Order: sequence, then structure tokens, then C-alpha cells
Amino acid sequence: MLLGGGHTHALILLRWAMNPHLRPKGLITLINRDSTSIYSGMFPGLVAGNYQLEDSSIDLRKLASCAGVSFIVGEINALDLNEKRVFINSRSSIGFSKLSIDVGSETAVDAKTLKILLDKSLSVPIKPFKKSFQWIKNLDLDSASKTPLTVIGSGLAAIEIVFALKKRWPSRRIRLRAHLNKLDKHFKHALNRAKIEILDETALIFGPALLCTGNQAPQWLKASGLEVNKSGRILTKATFEVLGQSDIFAVGDCGLLENNNRSPSGVWAVRAAKPLAKNIERSFAGESLISWHPQKNALQLVGGYANPYKKNAVFVWGPFLFGFKNIFWKLKEILDKSFIEKFKNLATMENEQSMDGCRGCAAKISATCLNSALKASDLQELQSSPEDAALVASFAKGLSWFQSVDGFPALISDPWLNARLTSLHACSDLWAKGSSVASAQALITLPAVSPTLQEEMLIQCITGIKSALEPQGAKLIGGHTFESRAPVPFSITMGIEVSLSVNGFIAENEGEPLNKFGLQLGDQILISKGLGSGVIFAAAMEENCHSHYLDQALFELSQSQHILLDDIRSNCLNSSQKSLVHACTDITGFGLLGHLGEMIHATNIDRLKACLPLLKVNLFADRIPSLNGAKKLLRYGYHSTLAPANRTAWSLLNQGKNSSGLIELLFDSICSDNEEVEIIKELLIDPQTCGPLIISCNSDLAKKLTINSSWTRIGIVDLY
Repeated sequence: MLLGGGHTHALILLRWAMNPHLRPKGLITLINRDSTSIYSGMFPGLVAGNYQLEDSSIDLRKLASCAGVSFIVGEINALDLNEKRVFINSRSSIGFSKLSIDVGSETAVDAKTLKILLDKSLSVPIKPFKKSFQWIKNLDLDSASKTPLTVIGSGLAAIEIVFALKKRWPSRRIRLRAHLNKLDKHFKHALNRAKIEILDETALIFGPALLCTGNQAPQWLKASGLEVNKSGRILTKATFEVLGQSDIFAVGDCGLLENNNRSPSGVWAVRAAKPLAKNIERSFAGESLISWHPQKNALQLVGGYANPYKKNAVFVWGPFLFGFKNIFWKLKEILDKSFIEKFKNLATMENEQSMDGCRGCAAKISATCLNSALKASDLQELQSSPEDAALVASFAKGLSWFQSVDGFPALISDPWLNARLTSLHACSDLWAKGSSVASAQALITLPAVSPTLQEEMLIQCITGIKSALEPQGAKLIGGHTFESRAPVPFSITMGIEVSLSVNGFIAENEGEPLNKFGLQLGDQILISKGLGSGVIFAAAMEENCHSHYLDQALFELSQSQHILLDDIRSNCLNSSQKSLVHACTDITGFGLLGHLGEMIHATNIDRLKACLPLLKVNLFADRIPSLNGAKKLLRYGYHSTLAPANRTAWSLLNQGKNSSGLIELLFDSICSDNEEVEIIKELLIDPQTCGPLIISCNSDLAKKLTINSSWTRIGIVDLY
């Protein structure tokens, strides 16, 4: 297990991505608080506005995928050395056999610093970078404020950041509070030329303040029982083995070779990557480890703006410091860009994962194939009247029990989150029926690896399932496990498959079951969240989806929608009308068009029997919500492997004078021949995992739901 996505671990993953034969066999997992890691050497340039966030970040999710390493986004909070388990916020712990720690450092803020802050709520530590950069971006709205911003610190990081902030906000008062005797004369002259005020250590600070007051290792490392120094850095042998822990390595800002008092620096973190990688590889092969003897001093180039209009840098070598020169900046820029470029040009690995079709609900059989098979099997009623969940039994007291089943091959390499997503996806069929979830049984297929790995993967799957069920008051009551006979994939956890049979009920006081049929003239069509998960995961499989899009999609998909059902019930119980929701379904593998088409067809079959006129649905194309990045990726030509089969649902669209489609797209702000129309059509057939619910309801309920919750009005039911 690799804890943290620091520079050392990132370079090790790059080594394994480019040389897969060097990667140790077995399950390797990377855990980091974010899916991207900002390169420390370019952070001041990012603050100054010289770089964009994407240009200065390492995409750890993509890097791990290319290296065949499982990836988990999570905040680590504890380590149990006896049980060999890592604890992460808001999820189950994870076991390990060997561990490498590269979790970086956090800003050290002592009591003296806190005393000089007149309003502590206005201050933020420089680390973690992502948090402080967001704080800086928020201050952009107030960049011309007369209230000064103060950087507190005397080290190179504080110097570099204060120059970057002055470049970002030329008209704002920027101050540096430092120990004056620690500031080199070159820096003092440059600060004066850049019109940056220098305060001594006795000055009280009002207004916003950025704390660059030194580094310390995360507190949980010391609490874990590892041997650390005064700043909490883990002490290691020259082999990077933690003192007294032969199966644990530590490196980077959180680690320190015994009897080698180096300050934290990205320079040494980069240099340590190759020897640590070799020792990790050797430890799995049972070979003796090699010692690392780092040089005493290292080159550091500190960027700054001695002249606000010119880029300059200071050359630092140990205790020696040379003045601001443009040539030093050019050298720094070349080195920084060449480092980050290594991670930008990763070719997609030719492994089982990249050759697979899309996963999640996009792994469904096509609607055409399914309907043909149902017809040939004499199950036409399932074809003509498809329902999300089957009625198992109804009891005299009004209690009705329902059942559904769903599942798919692993969507992501995090077993816990994958199992949670699968569970929520399966529960969605019951929610669409208006049913609460009561229980579930799981069928879990694991890759053919060692029993120890299978046990840990099974623990993650089971606890992931429970995390989705228990907040609903539901229980996991049993199931079955299998070992796969397919080859073990390049990324082991992508070989997991989870399916669930879910059971639920509707009590007498909770109203009638919801059905796909039942649309009524004048009904409003509401959708609970955005579309686009299919294309996002399709692009991610090709390593061409930025982690920002995938992170947001995973967050949206991992939110349970059972609370939406509670909201609907509450509105219905407070109404004098018998039924406010006339039809409901969830949008899954066949996309919005496919599932909305099922609702219309099922409704019209009933209306034909009753000799009533047929209905259609008018969709407001501009109002259909999408996940962040989905339309952009569709425009670039990405789509799910199920999308071509789903395009048969375009026949439902009324696209001209001679068309007889049951769904009409209405446009407000775009022309019907615009490229955007084609993008929307692709979005409408995009297969969804943990997709939105869609309801047909009267206008009164629609108004309440769109004001008070996440529902969006996207259409209206009209006469055909």
C-alpha cells in the first residue's frame, strides 16, 4: 500500500507504468486525499498566474491506472501497526502487508504565531496546497481591497509566495512578516523594489494571512507509534525502512533518514524515488535492500519578481545564494516543465482494462437484444410492461413487498466505493417503485488471487454495500461469493463483480406503488440529477478524462437518492389528492430516451385499451442537466460502448414533418441544426450508472420539488 501521492510515490508509479515488468505482483493500492497532486515546484507560478491548475498538477488517478495500481481517494487519519490497517475518514479501514508512506507535510503553526493574528478565521496555512489555492482564488474577488494581505514566514517558501501574490494582485498591499535577521540582503532589496512591505516578528496581523511557518509531519503519524523526530518526521534507515518496522518505508517530507538532518524539500523527494522503488521491488523478491546516501546540498531555484514586470529567480546552493537573474528563471521554468511533462505524456497501457468495453451499467445487453430474447422466450409481458421492481406479495393490511436485482463489473478500482455505487444503483429500482429498501443479498465474484487479498477485497466490498444500505434502515442479510475463472486483470480490483438482490416494501400509509405507466396530460417531467456518467467513464477508460470531472461524477453518483423518495411522500401525505406522482422510473443503461420511451409506450398501451388519445412528451432540450464535463467529452467524440446500440432510441424523436416520434425536443436558445443539438441527442442516450430518477407529476408538486430540492423540470406531457 502506498500512502500519499507525494513526488516520490508519483515517480515510482511512473516507473511502473513505463516498465510494467518492474511492478511487484499482487494488489498495490494508492491512497491520497485528492485525485491530483499539485507539483510543489510550480505552486508559486500557479499562484502568480503563470500556470493553470491542470498544467501544474499530477493526475494520480490516471497515473495509478496506467501503473495497474488501485486508487482510493480518502483522508487518512490513523494507522494501526499491530493489525496492519490504515484508517480513512467516512469508510472502513484497509489492511496491508507492506506499506510505503509519502503523505507530505502540513504547515506548523505554533502558539506565538496564533497570538499575533487578530482574527484567526481570516488565516489559512499554505499546506495543503489545494486548500490554500482555493482560498487565494476566493480572494480574487477582493483583489483591490485596501486591507493588506500578509504572508507570515521567513523561509524560501514564504519569499516565493509573497512575490507570487504581488504578481497576482499588483494593486493590493502585500506584506511579509518575517524574522528580519533571517532575510538575505538580496531578498530585502527585491522585496523593496516590488513594493512588498516587510514587518518584523513583533507586528500584530489584521486582515487575511497566509501562514508559511515551516513544516511538520501529519499528527496521526506520531500517534501511530512510529519513531519520529521533534517535527513528527518518521525516522528511517538508509534503506528507507522505518526504524523497528521492516515492512514499512517512509520518504519525502514525512520521512527522514536517521542521522541525516535534511530539511523537507521536493529535490530530495525526487532523488529518493528510484532507490525507494528498487527497495520496494527487492523486498517483494526477497532480495537485500540498497542504501541511499543523498548529497548534502541540492540546487534550489526560488522564483520571484524583483521587477513586477520581469520574471526572475534566485540560485540557492546550500548556504550560498545568488541574486535575482532572468537566466535563473529560465532554468527553473525548463526544469519544472520537464518534470511535470513526464506525467502528461503517458501512453495508455495495453492491458486488459483498456481493451474491455465500458463498465458499470454501460455493460448492459442492448435493448434490441433484450426485447428479442424476451419475445422468443414467451415473456412478452415483461417487454410491453417493463417495471423497475417486481411485486412479490401484497398483504391484507396494505403492505406490499417488492424485489429487484442489479449489478455490473467493477466501474473503478476502489472496491469499497465500487460496491457502494453498485448497491445504490440496485436500490434505485425500488426507489423508482416508491418502495423503501429493507434488505439485500449480494453476489460477489473476486479475481483468482491469494486468499489474503481476496479476504481484504471482500471486506471492502461488504462494508461498501453496508454503507449504502444502513442509512436507509436496510440490512445486508446474506449472499454468495465466487472466484472468477477469467484471467486476473492488470489492475486486480477491476476483476471484482458485484450484484445485489434488493427487497423493499410500501406500507399502507405510504400510498400506492409507482409505475412506469400512468403519464397524464399536462404532467410535468422532472429529473433528479444530471446525465453523462457513461461518457465520463468511457473517456476515463481511455485515460482522457481529467480527474476533476471524474471526481465530481463519483461524488454525485455516490449520493443516495432515497431522501428524494421521502420528500415525495411527505408532499403526497400533505395533499388532499390521491396521487401526485403518476409515473416514475430511473435512468440507467438505456439512457433517458430509452427509459422515457418505456414510460410513454406502457402508458399508451393502457390508453389504447381505454380508447383514449395517445400521449407524447415535449422535452426542453436546454434544461436537461448534465454532469460537469459530459458535454465537452461528447463534443470531443467520446461515447460509451453501449451508446451505438442506444441510438436506436432516436427513433422516438419527432425530427421532421414525416416523423411520428413520441418525444419532441424543444429548443429555446439554440438552433435545431446547431452542433449542440447532436450533443444533446448523444446525452439523451448516454447509459447511466446510479442515474437520476425521472417522474411525471402534476404542476403543483413539480413547483414544490423544483424549489426545495435537486429536481429539474425538463418536459411536459402533451397529446400525440
